[in-house]
Amino acid sequence: MIFSGDRDVLRRMYKKAWAKKQARQPLTALEEQIARVVEQHPEYHDAVESGDLTEDYRPEGGVSNPFLHMGLHLGLRDQVATDRPAGIRALFERLASSLGDAHAAEHAMIECLAEMLWEAQKNNRPPDEKVYLERLRRLC
Repeated sequence: MIFSGDRDVLRRMYKKAWAKKQARQPLTALEEQIARVVEQHPEYHDAVESGDLTEDYRPEGGVSNPFLHMGLHLGLRDQVATDRPAGIRALFERLASSLGDAHAAEHAMIECLAEMLWEAQKNNRPPDEKVYLERLRRLC
């Protein structure tokens, strides 16, 4: 149930997937994806492992939201895997090749994704795929 709008449910999914990975228990395909993202972000391990998953991570607190960050990675990976919007896979491959690091390419691209989502929410409209792809092209 990755599509839940309940942040506590989503955060518990991260915690469960990471705990299972640490215990070397079998993971579902989705849990494997989540655990891989958590693994790549050791700076967020405490947030995922803690018993308190209710932290607000408000911008004025000066701390980034680890669950939002990792969720953007998962979203971008899904976009690349499905090549939706069309052309994003090629852009990712080009950027990853030029940077020599797929994870660094994801970080650059999720900045564009986050900005696009913020603008869409602020303007109460769907994200503009053409604008999004143009911003991604500028990274390459």
